Amino acid sequence: MNLRELYINFFVSKNHKQIPSAPVVPENDPSVLFNTAGMQPLIPYLKGEKHPYGTRLCDYQKCIRTNDLDEVGDKTHHTFFEMLGNWSLGDYFKEESISYSFEFLTKVLNIPIEKLAVTVFKGNNLVKADEESANYWKKLGIKEENIAYLGEDNNWWPNMDMIGPCGPDTEIFYFRSNDKVPDKFDPNDNRWVEIWNNVFMQYNHNEDGSFSELPKKNVDTGMGLERVVAVLEGVDDNYKSSIWKNIIKTIEEVSNKPYEGNEESMRIIADHIKAAVFILGDEAQIKPSNTDQGYILRRLIRRAIRHAKKLDIDINSNFEEKIAICIIEDFKKYYTELSKNKDIIIEELRKEKEKFNKTLEKGLKEFEKIIKNINDNKLNKDLAFKLYDTYGFPLELTCELANEKGIQVDIDGFKEKFKAHQELSRKSSSGKFKGGLASTGDMEVKYHTATHLLNAALKITVNKDVHQKGSNITSERMRFDFSCDHKLTEEEKENTQNLVNKWIKDSLDVTKEEMSKEDAIKTGAECMFIDRYPSIVTVYSIGDVSKELCGGPHVKNTSELGKFKIIKEEASSSGVRRIKAILEEEKENE
Repeated sequence: MNLRELYINFFVSKNHKQIPSAPVVPENDPSVLFNTAGMQPLIPYLKGEKHPYGTRLCDYQKCIRTNDLDEVGDKTHHTFFEMLGNWSLGDYFKEESISYSFEFLTKVLNIPIEKLAVTVFKGNNLVKADEESANYWKKLGIKEENIAYLGEDNNWWPNMDMIGPCGPDTEIFYFRSNDKVPDKFDPNDNRWVEIWNNVFMQYNHNEDGSFSELPKKNVDTGMGLERVVAVLEGVDDNYKSSIWKNIIKTIEEVSNKPYEGNEESMRIIADHIKAAVFILGDEAQIKPSNTDQGYILRRLIRRAIRHAKKLDIDINSNFEEKIAICIIEDFKKYYTELSKNKDIIIEELRKEKEKFNKTLEKGLKEFEKIIKNINDNKLNKDLAFKLYDTYGFPLELTCELANEKGIQVDIDGFKEKFKAHQELSRKSSSGKFKGGLASTGDMEVKYHTATHLLNAALKITVNKDVHQKGSNITSERMRFDFSCDHKLTEEEKENTQNLVNKWIKDSLDVTKEEMSKEDAIKTGAECMFIDRYPSIVTVYSIGDVSKELCGGPHVKNTSELGKFKIIKEEASSSGVRRIKAILEEEKENE
């Protein structure tokens, strides 16, 4: 039995319900391009929405983080990873959470207690130290010397500035070394590896700066699957663990080279193609492009191809298909969408590879053109960066080509520009998400409700077979993607806008009920990604015009929405159109 199953079985035995992994592309969350943590899809429930599965939940969640994209290639960084999590929504709190973690680690995984250490919040002038958590650890047998008190940067979630639910956390560390375990735990000693984090949402950070105890407290925990498997299997390189074994073996076969000596390129190919497979396999139907998730997907595939070239893999072979099939086989048991979308995954990887090959050819021609106009035998930072940014030339390829011609490259200047580009990229890909619950305000709730009305209206004004393909909501606007084979006519747009506004004026009540997924489908409830919903679901109805499976939150009555206005209608991808719309305050004379 693997770690996923051990974890789920343990928490199910503690009366938790397993919930399905949410898609990697978040639904109705504008703050990030991808789900970056197990808690993210649960934000509405952590804010007070009732979960159809109750107050004790657990899952394994597929996640993608892009802020460390350029770090991938070392032993520990991953773009795609899986997070094991368990939650208490106003049910148990610190004592049970800590005892469950301790029991799982020492009794199920058989980790010796002396190899475990923890950190807790040391307190500050606003909030007292978390002696409660420290005392629970001591009761379980963790020595005082193995408990470290750290500040808000390490043991407070999300941070001391954010308004809303927050609280201390306790992080659990494992001594990953054959050395004798030190008598005292030093969190700065990198032989100690963090394996689990238990967040206690205990306080509300009020507008006036004070912190008050929440009446309903939550627990949110997260354990990185890849890291813990590597720890348990005694390897100091995550890519040598059983999770990556078959993928690395396939790369060794297609390159005809061993992992040893080629680690960096093989790790990048393994990680990036794996992340690309999961993005392409997602029901959101993301394709490589120059914006948002599509841009990240393109970067992943192209970086993997560059490193395949470094390993002398024949780029015209179907090497990427072989690696993708290996990944699909390894993970299809847990993520059925990979088998379902296998043909799309393979086709899109091939198309992007062929497109990039042509770009590289153009880049070589551009390089030849550039060096003809160089007088001082020096390639400046702007030209070197242009080759990287426009044509995908890594610095080492530019240097290699330049050296052959006896030309020097401004390496320091390039690195300077690259660092600035990286910072910009990190900001745009990490988005506004701070790990907090503050990103769902009143306007986001209104826009979320409006997407249901727009979906229902399009079925009447355009085609009954229109289905939602995705949405993105901020406090300023909504973006709604839907299946449609043509550009909407002015008449279709006008009719759609008028119908949504009619329903808003009709002051329709928004109601919710819980039922089995099968019953919900029988009643005609609309659903974007049926596979991701648990067997008991929440169905939101707006009068008798809309009925959808959804996690919420929503307004109570459509009269709260204001005036709906379509700003733009455009193509999103093949067979998918996109509407951008806003809600305006209703003027009294209207």
